Amino acid sequence: MTDTPNSPAPSPTPDDRPRRRPARRPSPVTATLAIMGLVGGLVGGGLVALIGWWSGWATHESSSSDGSCAVATVAEDTLPSVVTISARTSSGAGTGSGVVAKLSGVDGTVVITNEHVVFPGGAAAGVVPQLTLTYADGSTAPAKLLGADQLTDLAVLQPADDAPKAPAIPLGSSGDLRVGEPVVALGAPLGLTSTVTSGIVSATDRYVRVPSDAGTTAHLLDAIQTDAAINPGNSGGALTDCSGRLVGINTAGASPGGESGSSGLGFAIPADFAVPTAEQLAKQGSVNRPALGLQVQTVRSSLEDPDAETRLMIQQIQPGGAADKAGLEVGDVILSVNGTPVHETDDLVQVQLRARAGDELKVTVLRDGKEVSTTLTLA
Repeated sequence: MTDTPNSPAPSPTPDDRPRRRPARRPSPVTATLAIMGLVGGLVGGGLVALIGWWSGWATHESSSSDGSCAVATVAEDTLPSVVTISARTSSGAGTGSGVVAKLSGVDGTVVITNEHVVFPGGAAAGVVPQLTLTYADGSTAPAKLLGADQLTDLAVLQPADDAPKAPAIPLGSSGDLRVGEPVVALGAPLGLTSTVTSGIVSATDRYVRVPSDAGTTAHLLDAIQTDAAINPGNSGGALTDCSGRLVGINTAGASPGGESGSSGLGFAIPADFAVPTAEQLAKQGSVNRPALGLQVQTVRSSLEDPDAETRLMIQQIQPGGAADKAGLEVGDVILSVNGTPVHETDDLVQVQLRARAGDELKVTVLRDGKEVSTTLTLA
């Protein structure tokens, strides 16, 4: 969501059209929010992939066995770890939220936030944002950008003062969250610092495609859906369990068409994904992704029927790349990857975001009217 009070973002609209996805993932939700992400249509090629998943956190525990949540206690303990971020570039200015954290293998404390908070007017080559942090006690400090990733809408900042008044938030595990479990959202909606809302986990494992006005798209994998109010400015803030442990990074809110404000449809990037991605951004400034080595275009089984099933036809093969080595050819129509049907570019994007270098993918294509299967090894 665009966290710019001077220029409110258009109201997001969930996309309820059913799409084919792997069994464990529900139908995707499309929130029309002005944030940045993937250049559509190109999968592989110039993209670089996520290495590793976070593990080793303590088992998630609820602070209450009856489903209640001591929100006041969570707020008191956690608000000092949440900051308000003011960002300015040549193309825009705005405010959002961030979470002070201590990451494995990273010196000092950092602030985890959303990429669209750091670049309120859209990222561009050579643009360096001017960033200021406001702590819960009202004090401020400049910060510099360590790394940002449009695809997953995550960014990491380094406070100039090492955030001495802001303790690092305890890290929790989003993988243990249960639907119906209470959660607390903390941030600075509409620039109102130290704001707290509460609700429940409405759903887990959501795939949320978030396009921007700039023509790019962010992809939220396994997102946490919550009815805790998430408004413009909450982006980058903390979603915590009832023990005050970070379980997600608040990122997007959806509203019925034409309406503004929270409608009980908020989405957070799960901590199990956000934290290891943030570690890469802090250490090297970017996220490494293995390339598929191909470019695709969407085709329909019937040109006359606008509702006909869509598939992806390989338009270009990178010489010596993973697709080339697997024997795929220009003109092949991709039917499935690892047994999961593929119908649109987003399906391949999700495969790539979840993959590691060295992973083997079974790709089935339609070639000259026949199904052909091959194994593609990601470099």
